Amino acid sequence: MPINDLVAGQNTVGPALVRTEPIQERSAARVDALLDAAAEVVDEIGFDRLTTAMVAERAGASIGTVYRYFPDRIVLLQALRDRAVLRYRRAVVAAIHEQQPEHWWNAVEAAIDSFVTMFREEAGFRIIRFTDAERSGVPGEEVVRDVSFAAQFADILADEYRLPAGEDLAFRLEIVVEVMDSLINRAFRDDPMGDERYIAEARIVAREYLEKRYGSES
Repeated sequence: MPINDLVAGQNTVGPALVRTEPIQERSAARVDALLDAAAEVVDEIGFDRLTTAMVAERAGASIGTVYRYFPDRIVLLQALRDRAVLRYRRAVVAAIHEQQPEHWWNAVEAAIDSFVTMFREEAGFRIIRFTDAERSGVPGEEVVRDVSFAAQFADILADEYRLPAGEDLAFRLEIVVEVMDSLINRAFRDDPMGDERYIAEARIVAREYLEKRYGSES
């Protein structure tokens, strides 16, 4: 089912982001702890000033442990972005499975609500521009561009709600993603819980834009 493919389409870079592949549970937990520490530092001072030494200190780890998994701060930040995007995708899948929306707009709304929740609850998320994270790669490395969130969400809407499948639907959802990214980022610029005026207007903009093309009925 397309909904179950949503978590498999996150962009990655060519070589593995982590220097040592965290196959074992213990290693995976260590990587998560380092990324958690990086997210906390990013929330406090921004990603421009983050260093691997700061992450090591916050995580209570040696600098060698950080370098074991992340060769430099750029790769560390990319891994943090990738994890955040993957967690967002998982949140959308969980919301749709739980809510079982009857109309295509309710599915879109579930995705928007999950985005807002990530801003409120996921450390480091508000520093990350979602659209940048979907497009970005580590400088100097080839980016493997998997299917974008918008394209995969278009498959969901076509499969579950019979919207016309194809490039037009994917393109229009890409427009919605860009607009939501800008408006919801603006909502959280000065308010840690998000300015509800911007969030409400973001929903209206998305709904009116899509309903103009696909109607208000499924």
